[in-house]
Amino acid sequence: MEKTILNTISQIVKNIDDKLGKDICVLDLTKLNAICDYFIITSASSTRQVKSIVDGLEDKEKEHDMQMHHKEGYTLGRWVLLDYGHIVVHVFLEEERQFYGLENNWKDALVVDITQFAQY
Repeated sequence: MEKTILNTISQIVKNIDDKLGKDICVLDLTKLNAICDYFIITSASSTRQVKSIVDGLEDKEKEHDMQMHHKEGYTLGRWVLLDYGHIVVHVFLEEERQFYGLENNWKDALVVDITQFAQY
């Protein structure tokens, strides 16, 4: 994993963990997808918490030299997608995550061990 991407993933995972994101999952898509290299997926128990996680990530962007290219879904707060280029973050309301089963759609992806990033 490239060092700058690893640092960005680490910061995103820590920021999500600080906002109590649930079931954080990092998928390595480098060999499966030309659009991005990694998905970071998390869920929250309310739309308010989804927005809090997203707001927290946006607040830390400049501090950690991250630049978001695109954001979708914030208004409804049920599934927010944040595009950081090589990394795409998905923040789901719990029932939306279960319904769409994003991890199941990428079964061939390697799951990155996030214990190196977040303190549990």
